[in-house]
Amino acid sequence: MSSTPLHTEFDGIAQLRDALQNRQISARELAASALAAAESRADLNAFLHIDHDLTLAQADEADRQLASGHAPALAGIPIAHKDVFVTRGWRTTAASKMLAQYVSPFDATVVSRLQQAGAISLGKLNCDEFAMGSGNENSAFGPVRNPWDASAVPGGSSGGSAAAVAAGLVIGATGTDTGGSVRQPAALCGVSGIKPTYGTVSRFGMVAYGSSLDQAGPIARHARDLLELLDPMSGFDPRDATSLEYCDGIQNQPGRIRADFDASTAQFDAAGSQPLKGLRIGVPKEFVDEALAPDVADAVRVALQTLESLGAERVDISLPRTALSIPAYYVIAPAEASSNLSRYDGVRYGHRAEQYKDLAEMTSRSRTEGFGDEVLRRIMVGTYVLSHGYYDAYYLQAQRVRRMIVNDFQRAFAEQCDVIVGPVTPSVAKSIGDNRDDPTADWLADIYTLSISLAGLPAMSIPCGFGSQRPLPIGLQLIGNYFTEGRLLALADRYQQASDWHQRKPEQK
Repeated sequence: MSSTPLHTEFDGIAQLRDALQNRQISARELAASALAAAESRADLNAFLHIDHDLTLAQADEADRQLASGHAPALAGIPIAHKDVFVTRGWRTTAASKMLAQYVSPFDATVVSRLQQAGAISLGKLNCDEFAMGSGNENSAFGPVRNPWDASAVPGGSSGGSAAAVAAGLVIGATGTDTGGSVRQPAALCGVSGIKPTYGTVSRFGMVAYGSSLDQAGPIARHARDLLELLDPMSGFDPRDATSLEYCDGIQNQPGRIRADFDASTAQFDAAGSQPLKGLRIGVPKEFVDEALAPDVADAVRVALQTLESLGAERVDISLPRTALSIPAYYVIAPAEASSNLSRYDGVRYGHRAEQYKDLAEMTSRSRTEGFGDEVLRRIMVGTYVLSHGYYDAYYLQAQRVRRMIVNDFQRAFAEQCDVIVGPVTPSVAKSIGDNRDDPTADWLADIYTLSISLAGLPAMSIPCGFGSQRPLPIGLQLIGNYFTEGRLLALADRYQQASDWHQRKPEQK
């Protein structure tokens, strides 16, 4: 069988759905070809667990639904899940030795909702351990490699998801974004990814890193494919205490984002040759600084010109506390990680040391052996900032800065602009191992994404060019006000109709 998956012959989920419903191709054929392709690209290290029987059983069920004429919207569509979503059958390791053999007795809400929509899972995708990292080098099972250049990182923590989509192994994948972990790997791999408003997608069954920051989001090649995945993923979940029942007065359920997308698209269509006329695009001066590589700045500038040619108005704005997002995030996120990861103690589940003298030593040895260096580093930072005598000085202050960051965004949206646009990353992808001697260097790569996560806003990355010194993808970041995911996707779709960066693919090996 060819190592080129059959779904790559179709331009997106909508076209593939038509082929499946018209019986031009079967879900089983589609799944089998995708499995073969995934195994032929083991060099990318994108997948951590593949199970043919599980995938083909789902495909057979999709074929039965398609034959009945009552198939759900995603019936037979091949996707895969980041390995922080618990799944029945497939292992859920969070890319950690701590959970190396763990198999969940239940599915995460994101997994079950996409399965109910008919999507076929190829398996579990590699990531930074417990989603802690910006390059996907922190996985206990080895780094993921960027399909555009095997010596480069794919971005993190959802690097396996972005790499699998970029390489054409799946048409879409789930990811999680705590400080930029959907947007950043999407940018570095030349695909599209969106982080919705915090609370719009259930966190139930997602292995927790930073509970007030973690949010699930899809990665795909096109903005329209993101819509096809995000809409059924979203919705209120009573099992998740952070799940929102209403989004600005509208019930949080599948259909909300699609309705917003359709309304925005209709508005753009009505404007004719200037579809974005009246749309104010804010460009933060803090996003164009000395950290931004010239080739990234050039690509973003050209993308802005494209949006202006479509009728958008550029507005220069300021988000004055952008630089403070790094220290604020790296106090808040490790503090929450310290709390969340305390459950891995070698007693109930997860890795347990073989040799120990007493309970205290068992816990200590188990955690030391089970967690990688970056996870241990963040646990120690988090424990320190939460300790007596330091809580007020660090954690409380970081939360105050977080509120100021929220206010900066709300002031910009209320007074100056409708959407904010800028770079996703300061540079194209680094080489694997570049930051080995400075483990905090990766933290600086999140300068343009962290503030959005701290504010809980929706944001996405779409391809907008390639580097000049190193021809690797560059991403454009679109940031919206709360609950405007559909409008962001419609804007991204309009940009992608006027450009072809999202259509470009790495050479097949």
